Amino acid sequence: MPACHAGDRRFESGRVRHKRFFLRPVRPPGRGVPPPVDIRRGVNRAVWQNPPVKTRPLLAALGVLVAVLVVTVLAAFAATLPYGAPTGSGIAVGAGASSAPAPAASPAGSSAAAGAASAPPAAAPSASPMPSPAASPVEIAIVPVTDFRAPQTSTNLREIQAILAGTSGRYQALELVAAEADAILEELGLARPAVADRLVLAGDADALAANLATTPKRLGFLRADALGPSVRALGWGVDSLFGVGRVTNQVDWPLVAAFRAGTAPDAFDPSATWTLFAGGDILLDRGVYKTLVVEGKGEDFPFGGGTAEITSRYCCSAFGWELPRARRTGNAGAFRDLIEGADLAIANFENPAPDRFRWHTKGTVFSADPALIEGLADAGIDYLSLANNHIRDAGGQGLLQTIANIRREGIAVSGAGKDLATARKPGLLEAGGQTVAILAYDAIAGYYHATADKIGSAPLTASIVRADIRAARKAGADVVIAFPHWGTEYRSKPFAAQQNLARMIIDSGADMVIGNHAHWAAAMEVYEGKPIWYALGNFVFDQTWSEPTMEGITLELTFSGADLVQVRMRPHLILDRSQPNFLDPAADGKIVLGQVFSASKGLLPW
Repeated sequence: MPACHAGDRRFESGRVRHKRFFLRPVRPPGRGVPPPVDIRRGVNRAVWQNPPVKTRPLLAALGVLVAVLVVTVLAAFAATLPYGAPTGSGIAVGAGASSAPAPAASPAGSSAAAGAASAPPAAAPSASPMPSPAASPVEIAIVPVTDFRAPQTSTNLREIQAILAGTSGRYQALELVAAEADAILEELGLARPAVADRLVLAGDADALAANLATTPKRLGFLRADALGPSVRALGWGVDSLFGVGRVTNQVDWPLVAAFRAGTAPDAFDPSATWTLFAGGDILLDRGVYKTLVVEGKGEDFPFGGGTAEITSRYCCSAFGWELPRARRTGNAGAFRDLIEGADLAIANFENPAPDRFRWHTKGTVFSADPALIEGLADAGIDYLSLANNHIRDAGGQGLLQTIANIRREGIAVSGAGKDLATARKPGLLEAGGQTVAILAYDAIAGYYHATADKIGSAPLTASIVRADIRAARKAGADVVIAFPHWGTEYRSKPFAAQQNLARMIIDSGADMVIGNHAHWAAAMEVYEGKPIWYALGNFVFDQTWSEPTMEGITLELTFSGADLVQVRMRPHLILDRSQPNFLDPAADGKIVLGQVFSASKGLLPW
């Protein structure tokens, strides 16, 4: 019988300090950088002051003036010359090679570009005009990046130096966009390496990202405005520009490079970013109830987890599965901090919570004590999907009471209701100035589906999804997330019909799909540039009879406006039948992440 239903069971920041010839806001004191040096860059102003100007004879002064004019004219002419561009696969370059930034191109079809192409030559002036002063550089945040699947979360200057010296144990080369290489190396205070293949140049940001996916032992840098979810953005020491805990003001980000004029200085605005946390299946009945209520750990216990490690494995559960022995390694409350720190936090509520609940010690019919919902609210959960195959386990009235009990705690819901029209209404939430619509559907328990006159869940059909996404957009949704309950339990790979449903949802206009029901962390797919998670696995659940059901992933997503710009999948292990604890993605967490990536073969190009 299905096991889901068998229930008895941050360091040196590496900030670089060097000369700047233009003005910028000064970072406020604090953050451990002592005066009297400039707080934002650490530059001793006395070192970079210009020497006093001495008087010279008139002839010498005129000679200097002529020389300055000649140099200025030549520099202005040189700036118009084209630069060579490397191929998309990247070219290795060594010391002495140059890749000066190319001039910014005029937008296609712009009047300026058209005028330059069609205007006749102007008559020669009677006197040479003075050249315009060079435009000031534009400062843009830069971010270290690596392969999407990499477990690393941060880097620092020492590691970059080791890469270029050939002594890094983690990376073999540094990869940069050719037109940006000099500006980035200057910001880092580094020279090109003597060994050519330790610095690789890519044609553009897309080529760099593609190279990292196929050559994961490289570390790159991208401008923050060119970053997308196909790469993993790393922190710089203890600072991060993405994710919960990110800096939200560019002045607080230590890596800012000066690029040639032509790029809008507000191309990336950290204050416009927002984060979403997503978890899998939550059960508050059966073994979870036993831990929280019978054993007295309380409703806040599930979200008090920190970090854990697997110390050994033993044989076997009643179902024949090898089981992990684990211990907590500290950081208690880290899970709650992540959820609370996210701008939005969502999950699947896998049981009704009626006014008159019953604790089930075993079996496959669930109901939860509504008092335990307070723990979810305390942790910062903002939204719960009710579209699943257990939501009517306490009957129609029990479902309506569940909705009222959850909303009473200030948590939004969708996916079920008094009738089909109500069940299909999205959960609408606000984050980062964006309206986020969450549409939840069930594809498992048709007998629990709502109709025009029946209380129940929203069914997952193409016609319903298309109409609902159109309605959500019309209602002002900037981001639409589909949250289906679907697939096969204890299977990480989607079957063909499930994959067709996922792609239909994206084709209908959804921005992403976050599924559940498998009780295993399952495949991730990227379709038409949009992510699909087929299942996140168990989040708060009592299935202690196998390692795959004790483990799962949560999502930490970063958006800039309505655009998804970063994805982090965080592995966890459930202890005490109820409490997720983070696993190190480079160690014990590799098991569940490996399960996800293995199931994603052919589906995930990142």
